[in-house]
Amino acid sequence: MQSLTIAIDASRTTTAHRTGTENYALQLIRAILALDTPHRFNLYFRDRPPADLFPEYPHVTRRIIPWPRIWTHIRFAAALWRDRPDVTFVPSHVLPLLFPGPAVVTIHDLGYVYFPNAHPETHRRYLEWSTRHSARRTTRIIADSLATSRDLAAHYNVSENRITLVYPGVDESLAPVDDPAVLAGMRARYRLPERYLLFMGTLQPRKNIARIVQGYARWRAAQSEPDVALVLAGQQGWLYDPRWTEGVDGVILPGYVDDDDVAALYSGALALVFPTLHEGFGFPVLESMRCGTPVITSNTSSLPEVAGDAALLVNARDVDAIAGAIERLVADEALRKDLIVRGHRQVQRFTWRRTAEQTLHVLEAVARQSL
Repeated sequence: MQSLTIAIDASRTTTAHRTGTENYALQLIRAILALDTPHRFNLYFRDRPPADLFPEYPHVTRRIIPWPRIWTHIRFAAALWRDRPDVTFVPSHVLPLLFPGPAVVTIHDLGYVYFPNAHPETHRRYLEWSTRHSARRTTRIIADSLATSRDLAAHYNVSENRITLVYPGVDESLAPVDDPAVLAGMRARYRLPERYLLFMGTLQPRKNIARIVQGYARWRAAQSEPDVALVLAGQQGWLYDPRWTEGVDGVILPGYVDDDDVAALYSGALALVFPTLHEGFGFPVLESMRCGTPVITSNTSSLPEVAGDAALLVNARDVDAIAGAIERLVADEALRKDLIVRGHRQVQRFTWRRTAEQTLHVLEAVARQSL
């Protein structure tokens, strides 16, 4: 294949506290650059990246183009008109309003369609406009779950032949932590007890925090010696309500967890409790499995795809179901061990190298069509 010039929007990778979308962009770009390929890559940043964010490669050019507002539609777009790449890749929803040539965009989810009140009104309107624009303008859409692919077809009438399903990978540096000193140090930093259940993610209505807490409280009330805490790890998001946890003993809010502590936090948990209302993918499910921790998650959106047969699936709107799943995982050691084995097998399906290879194939195919 002839050498191509591929433009990549890397602006999300410099975010200090990365969530799922930012982590997807970072890990995927790293994996694409590491492939053996004849192509040249131009990475476009709004902020200067740390020196160690991406390795130095002779076939990679970094373009830092600062701009305070509307960066995508002004500075990024202008750079694309100047550089005229063979194909542009945006790993996070939003294509510029006007730019030259073919493009590929990853659309992660349409959660704002199902939960419009979970976003500020201006943010929701921008998501609606930008996703619709991207779906129309792009040459090909990458969807990171079958659920999102179906949503795009249903809500934006996107033809199936314009959507390619490419599952994300999972951070392969995550592994079970069994060193007692490392686990004890992590617990001391975040003031956690030895036994705890874990939720990991932004604390917002779509994550179903109120019902998770209610399910935990219902389970805890039935215990004669309730020594298991519920750790809600993550930043408080839009419409966070302190009443979700008010008056519930055993709930701990450590805030954002440093990357260096994530594996230990997963590894020390009795289970990940992640019955959210809607996910485009659900990285914490696989991250937990990589760390040898069993998972409770939802039977809706993309989560059954991600979890396979390696988790307890529950109705996220049923508090009793959440409480019952907690009881099963805490009380049944054989079930825990079985899910840990299944989780180890399931997580092998999701690697960033595979994601990168499939994504690059899409980019090459789109570029070939326009040459």
